[in-house]
Amino acid sequence: MKNILFVCKHNVFRSKVAEAYFRKINKNKELKASGAGIIKADVLNETQKKIVGLQREIAKEFGINIQKDSKQLNISLLKKQDMIIIVADDVPEKIFSDPFYLKPNLKIVVWQIPDMKGEKSDKELIKEDIKVIMKKVDKLMEELK
Repeated sequence: MKNILFVCKHNVFRSKVAEAYFRKINKNKELKASGAGIIKADVLNETQKKIVGLQREIAKEFGINIQKDSKQLNISLLKKQDMIIIVADDVPEKIFSDPFYLKPNLKIVVWQIPDMKGEKSDKELIKEDIKVIMKKVDKLMEELK
């Protein structure tokens, strides 16, 4: 079994889209994906919550159902991973550098998808971000074959 963890800041959009799309297209029972954020989403303000709602609506247009619950990164989750994909541009790679918490041959990949700030409430920008994430997941699936 190969465990893949998609990580972003709050685990409400970028890592959720990557995880949900991965699960949707994955046919290999030996690959398992999950997602987490470095900060729990319960710190979102009202504007951010509205944007997240819009992102969920738009993701459904692509056949991607984003679960509402946000999962926070923790040590037990990290210890299980064979690959960590930092989907975000605002999550420092160095937080995954402590060998005590990680498997010896852990692979870390960085995608640098920009954070969903206030200007990202535009539907077309959200669609573009989803397309970028889907394309990266498609490429990952090809590499994992």
